[in-house]
Amino acid sequence: MDADVLVIGEALIDIVETPEGDEEFVGGSPANVAVGLARQGHAVRLLTRIGRDDRGARIAAQIEDSGAGVDDRSWTDAATSTARARLRADGSAEYEFAIDWDIPVSPAAGVRAVHTGSIALFLEPGATAVRETLRAAAGAAFVSIDPNIRPALVGERERALARFADAAASADLVKLSDEDAAWLYPDASAEEVLERIAGYGPRLVVMTRGAEGAIGRGPGGIIAVAPLTVTVADTIGAGDAYMASLISSVLDDPTVVDDVQAFAAALRRAAVMAGITVSRAGANPPSRAEIDSRLG
Repeated sequence: MDADVLVIGEALIDIVETPEGDEEFVGGSPANVAVGLARQGHAVRLLTRIGRDDRGARIAAQIEDSGAGVDDRSWTDAATSTARARLRADGSAEYEFAIDWDIPVSPAAGVRAVHTGSIALFLEPGATAVRETLRAAAGAAFVSIDPNIRPALVGERERALARFADAAASADLVKLSDEDAAWLYPDASAEEVLERIAGYGPRLVVMTRGAEGAIGRGPGGIIAVAPLTVTVADTIGAGDAYMASLISSVLDDPTVVDDVQAFAAALRRAAVMAGITVSRAGANPPSRAEIDSRLG
């Protein structure tokens, strides 16, 4: 399919442990971003790695039902990856992964934006192909990344930080969580983290902070935005919804990277999209119409 956005990264099945038993949801940070973008009305192609099994078929069906497409090179004879999620008391999740990650370098010709992140940036052999793709896309498309750190998979911190910095040097936008920041830069304040990442090259850097909202560095310096107040079902997919909304805002209005008011509006819209997502179970981002109705 023709696409405005190429999303590269893992698609998997989230196995969520509940008192009633295990429940399975389609997940994987980049796959969630692809779905979120499609629900905002953008043409999206996802390059991932899924098995020719029942779980892989479920993933492909949900992605395609959202309006996004699955790149033909995504299919493999290996089993579809899984992430077992254990919910903490506050609704946040910790994960145990069974994942296989190996993809080709993918030229980004013909797309307006390229997004990747999470396990795809760090787990070999696919991580090298991902970073090569970002280097090739830099300057030709709007590039965004989200490290979405999984300590059990990314390896030793200094090496992971070097890989993250290398990817960020090709990016226009970096979004990370406060937990990512604490792992990557354990002795730095939120403002210091934003400045350090901006020093790699991206024009926009955003840190989500859960119930405290988010802080972003962009045109005009550093600004903060409050979260949408909701009853939290769980936080699965919240950061991915935020990421999808930021990319969508840039595609809708490229002045987000240059104009203070446009950047602030993009942060507010992302907060609404993430807030709606956490108000319902699993990674289930809202449509454009749902967000518009909350923004008034």
